[in-house]
Amino acid sequence: MSAATDDRYKGYRGPCVELMKRFDVTVWCEVRADTTRGRFEGLLLPRSETSDEDHLVLKLNSGYNIGIRHDTVRRLERLGYREARYKIPEKEFPTDPTHPWVKLYGTGGTIASRLDYRTGAVIPAFSPGELYGSVPELADICNLETEKLFAVFSENMGPEQYLVLVEKVGDAIREGYNGIVIGHGTDTMHHTAAALSFMVQRPPVPIVMVGSQRSSDRPSSDAAQNLINATWAAAHGPIAEVMVCMFGPTSDRYNLLHRGTRVRKMHSSYRSTFRTLGDIPLAMVEKGSFTALKHDYLTRRTDRDVVLQLAFEERVTLAYYYPGMQPDVIDALVERGYKGIVIAGTGLGHVNRKIYPALERARDAGVLVYMTLQTLWGFVQMHVYETGREILGLGVIPLANMLPEVAYIKLGWAMGVHPDNPHAVRELMTTAIAGEMTEREPHDGYLILQGGVPEVQEFLERVWR
Repeated sequence: MSAATDDRYKGYRGPCVELMKRFDVTVWCEVRADTTRGRFEGLLLPRSETSDEDHLVLKLNSGYNIGIRHDTVRRLERLGYREARYKIPEKEFPTDPTHPWVKLYGTGGTIASRLDYRTGAVIPAFSPGELYGSVPELADICNLETEKLFAVFSENMGPEQYLVLVEKVGDAIREGYNGIVIGHGTDTMHHTAAALSFMVQRPPVPIVMVGSQRSSDRPSSDAAQNLINATWAAAHGPIAEVMVCMFGPTSDRYNLLHRGTRVRKMHSSYRSTFRTLGDIPLAMVEKGSFTALKHDYLTRRTDRDVVLQLAFEERVTLAYYYPGMQPDVIDALVERGYKGIVIAGTGLGHVNRKIYPALERARDAGVLVYMTLQTLWGFVQMHVYETGREILGLGVIPLANMLPEVAYIKLGWAMGVHPDNPHAVRELMTTAIAGEMTEREPHDGYLILQGGVPEVQEFLERVWR
């Protein structure tokens, strides 16, 4: 049996196995590691067999994992043995006739979970009993029912899943639930939020998407707070729109509710990764309290009326313009049968002149081309410079301050609703339906804290004392 398949050295190979044999330790041993970089104590964890062969992985008592390079280790002392087997605690979810009912749909995001280090698998908490065992505060907020729709990573969410999810949301509304929560992986949550915003027209109850940046076994996990505040917004909040509920600041102070068509994931690992762009968030949610930041939202209603428009044309795409882009990029899309293209252009909505003939050929082939901005903030303004006016003359249609990913989702939806009517598609695309375009950006909608500059340092000194 090779070391890679030996359960005593699960996932370790080469010099790490030799090191473990020399000091008579295996995975699941509690060890004290004396290294050239200090002393560390923790549980020696398994590794994936595809991981490198240079590092041991310890789970410290703080809950964090660290990697220790084998050639920095002077001594490993075995302190004990403790195999980790995480089991989601399960208790019967209590119901209260005075509480509102919330439906939680799962798409594969592990909003409440534990990591099984024996297998490396994430064990999701999803049944009401599991969620109550993990986050008992939910029982003080609502009566909860759950339904698992998919078990996919968020990068595998797409039009096929959108249509199923919309049908299920419609079912929950008609069945009388007071709010809907959708657990979703964070990477493409803003795409799904946009799809729901266009396909579920004027819902009478909140539809709140939620995820977590850090798994529940980590001390810094955002999972419980996100789920608590998302559930509260769905059960008690006044806003009947599609929203994303995630951390506001990097601290654990409050969550923000972002409109589903103006939100974007902006950092790969920060808990406060989701930000409203070109506008401000709808509201803050904190420990059962609601603070509106905007007041032009759709409000909760008692009726069960909702219009579902389940349609999506998959032969649409999003093309990110770059200097030196060649016309064959656009030509290839047309030749491959794409029916609509959203361009994320530079500046006010520009591409180079090399692309012009390809844009003309796309127009003549009946392909719809729309312009957005890769700056993310600001408006497409194609009448300002000659370049923009020339591109307008080639049939490219500007989309104000719609975000590129939102424009892609909306174009797929609009072409699905009107598959053979480009004029109707254009009417839908250039009309604000769910806040995806605004008349102007607020003065405080654009904010980047540029570290190190004097005004930011003065602000931080006043606020963080």
